[in-house]
Amino acid sequence: MSEELKKTPLYQHYVDAGAKIVEFGGWAMPVQFSSIKEEHNAVRSNVGLFDVSHMGEIHIEGPEAPQLVQYVLSNDTNQLTLSKAQYTALCNEEGGVIDDLVIYQLGETQYLLVVNAANVDKDYEWIVQHSDRFDATVTNVSDQYGQLALQGPNARQIIQDNTSEDVSEMGMFEFKQNVEIFGKNVILSQSGYTGEDGFEIYCDSQDVTAIWDALLSKGVTPCGLGARDTLRLEAGLPLHGQDLSESITPYEGGIAFAAKPLIEEDFIGKSVLKSQKENGAPRRTVGLRMIDKGIPRTGYTIFDVDGNEIGEVTSGTQSPSTGQAIGMGIIQRDAFEMGKEVVVQVRKRQVKAQIVKKNQIEK
Repeated sequence: MSEELKKTPLYQHYVDAGAKIVEFGGWAMPVQFSSIKEEHNAVRSNVGLFDVSHMGEIHIEGPEAPQLVQYVLSNDTNQLTLSKAQYTALCNEEGGVIDDLVIYQLGETQYLLVVNAANVDKDYEWIVQHSDRFDATVTNVSDQYGQLALQGPNARQIIQDNTSEDVSEMGMFEFKQNVEIFGKNVILSQSGYTGEDGFEIYCDSQDVTAIWDALLSKGVTPCGLGARDTLRLEAGLPLHGQDLSESITPYEGGIAFAAKPLIEEDFIGKSVLKSQKENGAPRRTVGLRMIDKGIPRTGYTIFDVDGNEIGEVTSGTQSPSTGQAIGMGIIQRDAFEMGKEVVVQVRKRQVKAQIVKKNQIEK
């Protein structure tokens, strides 16, 4: 493994556990500890633990921090509270998604943005570039944080057994600050990237190893990026750089709920997003389920049954839960019809597929 790659505080734990380590977003990360299928199924049926300390954290604070976060983000940040976070997007002037992220309001004029690992520097520079007119300070604090994701139907009980806080009623994107777990002070968020119940734990980077070890001692399965990808794809959750990009808007990328262009406040990309909300976006994201044998891969062309090119695959895999080949793709709006049969160019073969709901978890 190249010395140039960044490493989380748990890197040596991956090595000691014999995990398969790969490069991801400039980081040396475990793709699997045992097998992707085993880790995937542990999350679906029990509980799994992911090290997501490679994710970035950007702190924004100051008298006009509320105005700055609204100006650079697509969601309505007035809906944030000291206990309710928000999924949102950092958009460019054309409405394209520079990054998708979660924002936490930690104080009246204090915010924490949790961004994708590969985009930290780009996001930070973009926000700083647009902060001049606001009395607010923007700081990249990624090195200060460790982050773990405990996911699965039994995650809530494990958290509850190891904290004095009542987490039984915490809903999606609700969070608590100054929670003590295994003797460490953390931010506890009811969130994740798997389609299952679960929690994300934000802690001091020096505490992440102790919390990881304590959770593993409870019989939790350590999981890598491979299972994280198959889990999120079954749940229809987008990955930036594939399903979302600077040339794909929230309306095209299937995250329309994260764009609020009808609010009074201005934000970057608002005019384009307002037009797409009112008139429709030229493209839309769909779920794909293969009818014939073949796995849809990122970049594969999608045709209609008459041979007209209508879009491309953005993500694809074989679902460990069902054994079926599934994916997501972006297609021309006029070509969309739920249940419609389409054709995916899989290498030299044309393979039949069906447009389905993006969330393909069978509960």
